[in-house]
Parts: sequence; structure tokens; C-alpha cells
Amino acid sequence: MPGTVALIVAAGRGSRLGGEIPKQYLPIAGQAMLRYSLETLANHPSIDAVRLVIHPDDRKFYDQATAGFALADPVAGGATRQQSVLNGLESLSPQSPDRVLIHDGARPFLDRGTIDRVLAALDKTSGAIAAMPVADTVKRANGDSITDTIDRRGLWRAQTPQGFRFADILRAHQAQAGRELTDDAAVAEQSGLKVAVVQGSEDNFKVTTREDLARAERRLVGAGSADYEYRTGSGFDVHAFESGDGVWLCGVKVPFTAKLKGHSDADVALHALTDAILGAIGAGDIGFHFPPSDPQWKGANSAQFIKHAADIVMQRGGMITHLDVTVICERPKLGPHREAMILKLAEILGIASHRVSVKATTTESLGFTGRGEGIAAMASATVRLPANL
Repeated sequence: MPGTVALIVAAGRGSRLGGEIPKQYLPIAGQAMLRYSLETLANHPSIDAVRLVIHPDDRKFYDQATAGFALADPVAGGATRQQSVLNGLESLSPQSPDRVLIHDGARPFLDRGTIDRVLAALDKTSGAIAAMPVADTVKRANGDSITDTIDRRGLWRAQTPQGFRFADILRAHQAQAGRELTDDAAVAEQSGLKVAVVQGSEDNFKVTTREDLARAERRLVGAGSADYEYRTGSGFDVHAFESGDGVWLCGVKVPFTAKLKGHSDADVALHALTDAILGAIGAGDIGFHFPPSDPQWKGANSAQFIKHAADIVMQRGGMITHLDVTVICERPKLGPHREAMILKLAEILGIASHRVSVKATTTESLGFTGRGEGIAAMASATVRLPANL
């Protein structure tokens, strides 16, 4: 029976960051955000097991982010954070651990010292949370007008992990179900539990906005930026039209009176981007990795080609920082599909959508694209790699 279990809550959608990939799975310095706190908790000597609460639609992202860890199956979250935590706690009931640490998956920079302080406090009380004292003057406003200045003495900014005696917090969550309280300490307080506060860390911030994501990236690569270098690769591809009902571009099927001819799905944009990524890391070209003479690639989804190239980047300790593709054709018109293409590329590669650019142009009726015989695409990729590679 485990003495202490860490429950990582990662079922949110991260809507303020935009894109189709929930923020907890976005890469920071080439690694999914969620993995950083998972590594810290899983490797802590006083934590016996880790379980995650995820959105049911995110299983593929979860599997990628947790690869290599021996974890129990994740638990499906609920409509609110409070319901997600309750689902996670109830899943632990058969094991009935002594203590549970509840941590937000969007706080990647949890440190061992913060965990130690929360666990030490649990030796004396039913609950304890990491927090930072409020240093700024606090104002209350009505719209854009200040109405009051709040005394900041005794005010703290709550963080996670928040630790509790397991039986106590499970009963508290069951009793307060449906109230949508903002953190687990509030649930405990409403049920009459005593909760202590211990020193957290300024690094243990929650990634909520794009600015937070950039701050997280800077934290990991800023001071050590000399250890990395940036490389750029380019790619170009063409495919002719043949009879069909639509063309695949950037992983999106665009309705049309023809399709593109090729051994795979002939996604000319993904082929150009794949070559650009491979070129940036000096890893050959798409034909080297996926020979058109190999029958296994007949009709293949080109998403697996670009994902393969991205995986090589990650295996070398790097990350894709930006992709740019220009699709060249007279028709079909791509403007209405551009945003879907950007989001699809971001989803395939597990990167933020602001790192992807998709453009379209024509050749003013000149050449084979101008005559409507096919589509061309040219692409560039920028990657960051360790400087010793």
C-alpha cells in the first residue's frame, strides 16, 4: 500500500493559449510541459506512486508525454478542475494511501525542496500548500477605477502541490462536490480542515498565457543559450493533378475537382516541410527515409513522414522553433483552409500554432502551376539543437 501518491491534474483545455493542443502537452525546450513535473514527482524518494488525471480526448498526447514511465492508467477528468480531482482521488480509494499531493500539470518547474516542505508540514496538520507571500500592493477595482487598497499582510499566492491526508481530502471533496472551488485548499477549508502554508518558489509558476509559455522557454534555454545553435533547412516538392475529389495539403483535405498524383497521399506541403526539417539537421531527405519504391508507403498518410522527421529532432535533444510553407497553385483557393492547416500542423508535431506559418501564392498563370497542371510547395524549417551535435 503506497504511503504517498502524487496526483497530477492535467485535464484542462488551456483555451487562453489557443490551438488544438492542450497547453500541458506543448513542448518546452523540446519536451512536453507535463513531463517536467512528472519527472520531479516520480523521482522523489518520498513519493511512492504517481497518477494523472487527463481529458479522455488527450490519450495520444498523454502517451507521448509519459513515455518511459511506469504509471497506472490515467483517470478521466470531469467538467471542472474540482470534479477532475475528485475523480482522481476516488480512483486511489482501493490503495488508500496515507497522503496525497495534488499538483497542476501546467506548473512544470516544481522543485524537490517545495515537495519536501509540503510533506514535512503534513506530519503536523491535515493539509499544507506551497505558496508565495504577496509582495506587491494589492488594489480592488470596479472596472478600470480603484475602489480600495487591500492590506497585503498575511496574503499568499497559492501554488501546487497541495498535500493532504488522503482520507481527509477525499471526504472533503465528496462533501463539497459541485461547488467549483478554485483549489483543493479551499475545498479543505470549507470542510473544516486545517491547512498550513509553506514557502513555494517563484519558478513554480503556472503556464496560462503565451507570455508564460515564452517565460518557461527562456528559463530553460536563456541562461544556457550558448549551449544551443539554430539551423535552417529548406524543402521543395511538386505533384501533378489527376482525377479525384480533393487534395491533401498540410494534413487537411481540401475539396477540389482533382487530387494530387503520388505514391503516398501526395501532400505536397508536408513533403516539402519534411525535407526542410531533415535538411536542417542533416538527415537526408524524404526519399531516403521513405523510398517511393517501397510498397508499404503506397497511399500512406504523409503526417507520419513529417512526424518521423520531428522525432529525429527530438531524439537529438532539439526542438522545432518555426515552420514556414508556401503553397503555389492557381486553384483550389486555400485562404478558407489556412487556419485549419496551421492547427493541423501544430497538432501533428506537438508544437504551438504560433510556430507555424502557411501561405499561398500563384505564378500569375505562368508555368505548370499557372496552367493548372499541379501544385508546388516550398518550405523552410528552423530547429534548435545542442551545439555539440
